[in-house]
Amino acid sequence: MLYFVEFGERLHRSVKSIVPTHTVLEGGGFQVRRPVAMGSLMSPFLLLDEMGPVNYGPKQAIGAPSHPHRGFETVTYMLQGSMQHADSAGNSGDLNPGDVQWMTAGRGIIHSELPHPDFFDAGGVMHGFQIWVNLPAKDKMMEPRYQDIPSDDIPTVESNDGKIWAKVVAGEALGAKAVIDTVIPIQFIHYRMREDSNLTHKISKNLNCMIYMFGGQAEVSGKSIEDGQLILLTEGEEVQIKSTEGAEFLILAGPEINEPIARYGPFVMNTRQEIHQAVIDYQNGTLA
Repeated sequence: MLYFVEFGERLHRSVKSIVPTHTVLEGGGFQVRRPVAMGSLMSPFLLLDEMGPVNYGPKQAIGAPSHPHRGFETVTYMLQGSMQHADSAGNSGDLNPGDVQWMTAGRGIIHSELPHPDFFDAGGVMHGFQIWVNLPAKDKMMEPRYQDIPSDDIPTVESNDGKIWAKVVAGEALGAKAVIDTVIPIQFIHYRMREDSNLTHKISKNLNCMIYMFGGQAEVSGKSIEDGQLILLTEGEEVQIKSTEGAEFLILAGPEINEPIARYGPFVMNTRQEIHQAVIDYQNGTLA
């Protein structure tokens, strides 16, 4: 009997801690909801910003003008609104509802993220996420790359009873696999649960995992979680989620990189010397 109790404890992840969020301004002044002390909470995730939702009037929408990055990845996932990006390598494109941009900054890139001109002129609701994913030292100076994936190409799946919907940005959920190629193993799943629904989500036991609730309420491994809370989970192979009223959330999982982090604004490296070099390269125009 003791064996099965211990096995169950190892199998099912429980809530290790609940992190509140606060609202801050980023970029050109757009509003984001961010978990407190996000940068030090759980490897490999450096940042989790919920952008909005904000209802902009005509010619009021704000974005992030040209800025540099080195040493990590940025993931932008749009729910509402429309953004337009451009970078120092000549890449450009649009991000519309449901689209994902997975940008690996690597050795360096300078890019901008601004409201699409049509959205800027008309106004409307802007809502989405930006997540920063750290890279191991061996990959920090890799060649930059973009993966712009339109919503129609990102797998979505429903449970057999139709009560659970998932969009599989990275990893796997409910038998559907992502199309995005990640440098390190990542799970990024957007779930919606209707009332009176139950979900068991499997997670590789060698990955850290957290859940960000941004709509409704659910019980995660028996603990009540509400809108605007980030949950860090213990080790295990699956997490059990129950919703009596309906819920919407992200599941994010990735490996423990276990390397020193030196961070300065848009640069994330392993040493202060590497940060100093990144600043020099940016000032000299040799970052990207």
